[in-house]
Amino acid sequence: MTNQTSTNDLNRRKFLKAGGMGALALTLGSTGVLSLGSKVFADTATNPTNNPASGFGGYGPLVPDPNGILDLPEGFHYKIISQEGGQLTNGGKIPGAFDGMAAFEGPNNTTILVRNHELGTSADNPVVGINPFDPAAKGGTTALVVGQNREVIKEYVSSSGTIRNCAGGATPWNTWLTCEETRTATHGYVFEVDPQQPENEMSKTPIKDMGRFSHEACAIDPATGYVYLTEDASPSYLYRFIPNDTSQKPGALQKGGKLYAAAIEAVTDPAASTFKTGQTFKIVWKELDPHLCREDAKAQKCIEFSRLEGAFFQEGVFWFDDTSAGDKKLGRVYRYVPHTNTLELFYEGNDAREMEYPDNICCTPWGDLWYAEDGSGQDRIMGITPEGKVYPFAANRLSGSELCGPTFSPDGNTLFVNIQTPGKTFAIWGPFQRRNAARAREMSFAAPANLAPQVSEKVAKAAEAQGMSILEAAAFERHGVKMI
Repeated sequence: MTNQTSTNDLNRRKFLKAGGMGALALTLGSTGVLSLGSKVFADTATNPTNNPASGFGGYGPLVPDPNGILDLPEGFHYKIISQEGGQLTNGGKIPGAFDGMAAFEGPNNTTILVRNHELGTSADNPVVGINPFDPAAKGGTTALVVGQNREVIKEYVSSSGTIRNCAGGATPWNTWLTCEETRTATHGYVFEVDPQQPENEMSKTPIKDMGRFSHEACAIDPATGYVYLTEDASPSYLYRFIPNDTSQKPGALQKGGKLYAAAIEAVTDPAASTFKTGQTFKIVWKELDPHLCREDAKAQKCIEFSRLEGAFFQEGVFWFDDTSAGDKKLGRVYRYVPHTNTLELFYEGNDAREMEYPDNICCTPWGDLWYAEDGSGQDRIMGITPEGKVYPFAANRLSGSELCGPTFSPDGNTLFVNIQTPGKTFAIWGPFQRRNAARAREMSFAAPANLAPQVSEKVAKAAEAQGMSILEAAAFERHGVKMI
């Protein structure tokens, strides 16, 4: 009789090995702390441009902006294309509190940006729409049609009447999910916005089955249509929404679905006798009442994160960050692989020079992971390569406000990003790396040595016995699961 569990475990091991984990040497030093791979990664991580042989490591040091606004590497340029208080195409004022953003391909080689405005029930520059969800709420979204010359052709309100539109996520069908970062009796929802059909009924229809909570960001797995959502609260939970209609087209999410939160459970495994620990673990998704999802998640002992922020899906992997987590409370970056049901702690900030309160995240066209900071120091956009090098790309010299909403144009030649206050949207261009799908896939399964969270020798051996990656074991350990 074939042992199905053993077969699945073998397939899982093969998958992890193909992803790069098995290709790295596991070395247990005299300190009892596990390290992965080659020492050259750690040696060059703090000065990545000095070792070109080890792969792309950023664009070099930032050059102070003589205008005192935005520092960029040499060879890069920026243009402010929109400012709070400026004029919309219809003559109204551009709303304030710029935040999350996405870029879509528009007609005639244009780029259409959809931009959030994190406003409450009062604001100097509110979002003024013609078809609001709640006329008393001042938040919402605007849209910008940007030409090839990086000039705005048209700028208009695309949804209105919502509260604290913080982040959100782009859909594979070219709409924007804008998320309310609040939780009241009538607010705390996700709304779908089609920038080419502004302020239609869909834009003011809350997707209630996606939960009533302090939403931050979301990302969609194009293979399944499942939506992964983060929560800006403390503690916060990681959610997954499975829609009833997975056709992946505008309005499909409004047809409802089921909401879940991630938990970790020990599993009885027929093959467990071969493991020294006698047990293994997996991520399970607990179904929730969408109106009382936080209460349900707590009652079902779902994973409690510190305060979740950014979300991005690329090449089979869901990336998200926990802005104030870690031993030094500088932030963490997690990676969830739906195919293997694997939660991994990819990077934990231990040096404010490299990470301080990561917020919005995105993956670049050439495969690196970028995060925008919202910390107490100078806020920056920072990058991480598949080789584990951390590098700066931009820094806000204008104010102490966060950089937010980084998104690339469909052709990959322009980065659009916001300063939240005073609200400014930038177009940035220069010698960006070319689009590289293979590198993006490499990022999805990389296990860089110098970024690997430290675990004890005993935990490393337990992980190996259970067919787990070290990154997965580190994630479980950080959330109270005893591996030994």
